[in-house]
Amino acid sequence: EELKKYKDTIFISLSNKQPKIKENIISIGISLDSQIDALENFIITKKKKKTIIMYPDNHYSNLIEKAIKDINLKSYKIFKYSPDPKILTGEIEKLTNYPQRKRNLEIRKKILEQKDDPQSINELKKLEQQYTLGNVNFDSIIIIDFGNSLKSVLASLAFVDVNDKDVLFTTVNQWFDKSIFFENSVKNLYYPSINQKNFIKYNKNYIKNFRQEPDEITILAYDALGLIYYVWKENNGIKSINDFFIKGKIRGKIGNFKFSNEKVSQELNIYKTEDEKFIKY
Repeated sequence: EELKKYKDTIFISLSNKQPKIKENIISIGISLDSQIDALENFIITKKKKKTIIMYPDNHYSNLIEKAIKDINLKSYKIFKYSPDPKILTGEIEKLTNYPQRKRNLEIRKKILEQKDDPQSINELKKLEQQYTLGNVNFDSIIIIDFGNSLKSVLASLAFVDVNDKDVLFTTVNQWFDKSIFFENSVKNLYYPSINQKNFIKYNKNYIKNFRQEPDEITILAYDALGLIYYVWKENNGIKSINDFFIKGKIRGKIGNFKFSNEKVSQELNIYKTEDEKFIKY
C-alpha cells in the first residue's frame, strides 16, 4: 500500500508472493504459480493419476491455496498438516492408512507361519523385510514446504512406509540446498527450479568479486537490472509500466521468463536429487 503513493515510480520487486502486475509494481520472484505449473506438467508426463498436494497450516496457507485453485490435474486431494512435528506423524499415519496396512502385514504373516510349502516360506521371508502390506491411495505427492519442516514431512512419510519406488515425491523450489542430501529420508525427490548452470556460474562470480556467499535471490536482482536496461534501450527511456509488457520470452540468468495475462511467469526446469547431486530431468 505504501508503494502506491509513488504512482510515477515503477518498482521491481524480488518477491514471489504476488506474480500479478499491480499498478506500478512488478514482482519477478520465482512464483509459486510457475512452480505449480512445472510440477503439474511433470506429474502428467510421468502418467500419475492420483496426487496429494500437501502444505502446512500456517500464515502462508492462503497464498498456497490461491496458487493451486486453478490446477489442472484430473484427480488430486488437498492435505493440510500441522507444522508441529509431534502432531505431523499422526496426521500422516491417517492419510496413508498406516495402522491398517500394518495390521494387514501381521495378519498375512500369521497365516503364512501356519504353512510349510516353499511358496509360503518364500513369501514369509519377503514379508519379514517389510513394515506394512498394501498400497496407499495416491501415486504422487506435491509437498509445498521448505527446510527442516520439509524434512520432517519426508521423514514421517518414510516412517509410515511410503517409499519413492511406488510414489512420485515432488516439492517446490529448494534453491539447490545440499543439506537435503544428508537429512532427507527420500532419495528420489523432484522439484522445479531455475537454470542450475547459470546459478552456479553466477555464485562463483559473486564470491570472486565480493568474497562472500550471495543470497539466492540476488540472481533475481541481476536479471531485474538486465530487464530495466533492455526496456530502457528499446523505448529510449521508460515512460510507464506498459513498456515492460514485452511480447515473447525473455532470457535471463534464471532461465526464460515472460509477461502474460498481466503477470510474470518463469519456465522452470525439473531437478532430481540423486547420489548427492541435482540432476536435470
